[in-house]
Amino acid sequence: MRKPHRRGGTMAMEKSSSKYRTQFWYVAMASFLLWLVLLYLFSSSAKTVHNHERLFRQENVIDLPVENVPHNHESDEAPVVVSEDVSVDNSSLPVSVDISPDDQMSEDKKVVTDLVEELEKERVENEKKRVDSVITIGRSSRARRGHREPRKARSSGRLEAEKKKVRQKDDDESNVENSDENHQALDKEPNFFEPRKDVEPKKAQVDDNDDDLESKRGKELPNDLSSNDVEDDNTSEPEPKTQRKFSSNNNNTSEAKNRVISKRNQPKRVGKVMLRPRETRSNDPCKGKYVYMHEVPALFNEELLKNCWTLSRWTDMCELTSNFGLGPRLPNMEGVSGWYATNQFTLEVIFHNRMKQYKCLTKDSSLASAVYVPYYPGLDLMRFLWGPFPFMRDAAALDLMKWLRESPEWKRMDGRDHFMVAGRTTWDFMRTPENESDWGNRLMILPEVRNMTMLLIESSPWNYHGFAVPYPTYFHPSTYAEIIQWQMRMRRINRRYLFSFVGAPRPNLGDSIRTEIMDQCKASTRKCKLLECVSGSQKCYKPDQIMKFFLSSTFCLQPPGDSYTRRSTFDSILAGCIPVFFHPGSAYAQYIWHLPKDIAKYSVFIPEKNVKEGKVSIENVLSRIPRTKIFAMREQVIRLIPRLMYFNPSSKSEDTGRFEDAFDVAVEGVLERVEGLRKRIEEGKEEIFDFPEQYSWKYNVFGNVERHEWDPYFDRP
Repeated sequence: MRKPHRRGGTMAMEKSSSKYRTQFWYVAMASFLLWLVLLYLFSSSAKTVHNHERLFRQENVIDLPVENVPHNHESDEAPVVVSEDVSVDNSSLPVSVDISPDDQMSEDKKVVTDLVEELEKERVENEKKRVDSVITIGRSSRARRGHREPRKARSSGRLEAEKKKVRQKDDDESNVENSDENHQALDKEPNFFEPRKDVEPKKAQVDDNDDDLESKRGKELPNDLSSNDVEDDNTSEPEPKTQRKFSSNNNNTSEAKNRVISKRNQPKRVGKVMLRPRETRSNDPCKGKYVYMHEVPALFNEELLKNCWTLSRWTDMCELTSNFGLGPRLPNMEGVSGWYATNQFTLEVIFHNRMKQYKCLTKDSSLASAVYVPYYPGLDLMRFLWGPFPFMRDAAALDLMKWLRESPEWKRMDGRDHFMVAGRTTWDFMRTPENESDWGNRLMILPEVRNMTMLLIESSPWNYHGFAVPYPTYFHPSTYAEIIQWQMRMRRINRRYLFSFVGAPRPNLGDSIRTEIMDQCKASTRKCKLLECVSGSQKCYKPDQIMKFFLSSTFCLQPPGDSYTRRSTFDSILAGCIPVFFHPGSAYAQYIWHLPKDIAKYSVFIPEKNVKEGKVSIENVLSRIPRTKIFAMREQVIRLIPRLMYFNPSSKSEDTGRFEDAFDVAVEGVLERVEGLRKRIEEGKEEIFDFPEQYSWKYNVFGNVERHEWDPYFDRP
């Protein structure tokens, strides 16, 4: 059988061999050229080393009288003339047999002459570079605005001229105008969502303006400060003349420099205009009331509701966060609709949805007097309160603070015009960093949050930035008619009991008075109605059962529980029941925006110490109150109902008429507080608050920090 022809394979092998041969020659030629270059460099280096070594040997030292010629530093050349009449004792030199003495001397003389010329050139170049560097530093130091070292290239004559210019009012105004151009970007809100590429251009712009300013001033400078004088100063002193001359005036120049810098920084005060919202028309009904709502990432609010099944292990939060956070709808009560099974921890959701319907909500942040942050810190914390990873409690809050710091709205007042709502007590957000395993997270102690206004269902009496707003109740009317109808019903209802108490004892709390209150209520069976919330009882968790207790009582006892405040306070007021407090921190020092200053008009105060020690009978105290005063107090409580509850977020503002709910009152309080902070900043106050933080409760209630009878209640251990 005939074998196949392999001609194609042979041709391929020949092409491959030719290719390899070509590459080999390329490599060989490149190696040869490289070898030649290295050989040339080696020979040059060897010759130089040989000449220097032979010249500086001890036995080859030659005393040649060299005549020095004055050097001209203005030129790059520095000619050196060596005398031709040189007398050398050749007998002291080792002379080779092959080289004559005259040739040897001539060669040595030539080497010495070349070396001296080379060294002289090098010295002249170094001297010129040193002088040039002094000139460059002198010029650049005037151009660089952020240069920190003293300006050594200025004389006392220029210093006096600078001081005169600073003192002159007209020149100050011109400096302000120039600085206004330099800082014109301050009048605009920076875009912090883009990369920070504007830093260098701004620096360059400031440098250019400073150069123009220096060039204008340079016309008045004395001639001894010109660059020519510096160049002509070619002495061999270690310091330039200008530097030595300036050293005696460092202190005066520093003072003048500070005054000039302060004048340049004055236009930054124009930034105070940024503190105040942009003006609108004079008849604008929302003037001074505009609120801007941040569009925070969904993971801080919407995703929490989408994953509502992760919020609690024991409660169905998906059902309780429905209906805009109001929870499941309940049947009508006393013939009035608008009732929901609202959970006390859903205030964040309710407030957010109410803000969406706020009549002065704006999408233009430059108009806003305050900025709302729609974060749900309570629901976010609820996910990890009982989990094995306590560090997760702070994760979302820290991410949000980073996001806020990068927003342009934050930069206007460092967040002092921002506010946020938390549907839990302040104690759930005050964990110290040292105790990671303790209860809650550290939201309230973060630096950014301390600049904001925090609205909580219970605030700390010792914090600047925390303010309490009412707990959510079960009643959320949608119309003006529902509010009026409920108030009229509360005025006509028949109340069988003098006082009542709904709650559980706190035996684990040593200073609790709940046990004494329950004992007194049991002793007054005909005048007191008690609903004891013991383990296994379901009545305390049914809104209709709780409201029936309050509707049948004239006074409702509200002692502190695990904390100062109780939701029961607002449920009882909603039922037209007069609250009885035993601690000023339960209401008076908390809800300063929502409750009247005159506490006697709507409530009764009995010191808890007297109850604890058995010095007072609650029945006797309440029975002595005249009937006319009781009617007046009840009327005041009924009038308070609208401002202590939250309207249905689905309703429109015109549907509720002239009534303001707890949301409206809280927003007004925030706007007033932000306006006060804004004025203090505009006035140049070094401290935003002029009172110790531990007296915040006293200042918020009374407007001063003088001694008060309530001080023992708030003395910190």
